[in-house]
Amino acid sequence: MGIQNTLQALADPTRRQILELLKSSPLTAGEIGSHFEITAAAISRHLSVLKQAGLVRDRREGKFIIYELNASILEEILLWIQTLKGESYDE
Repeated sequence: MGIQNTLQALADPTRRQILELLKSSPLTAGEIGSHFEITAAAISRHLSVLKQAGLVRDRREGKFIIYELNASILEEILLWIQTLKGESYDE
């Protein structure tokens, strides 16, 4: 994975919006797509990038794939940023 993939994934505003949606609850690709005026293929590509960056996880429930936020990756990035600023994680 790596921090570079994660930061590249976060650079796109659509992907950041997807993460905002997943912050509230897990969703299917169709549920995510209903919030955007882009194709299902574009949503699928964004989800793939987020998954490759470790920012989302997916699981199958019947015929649906449910996507959920993987907050642990975000916590790792925050920790890294804090160390760059010279702060400890406990501050």
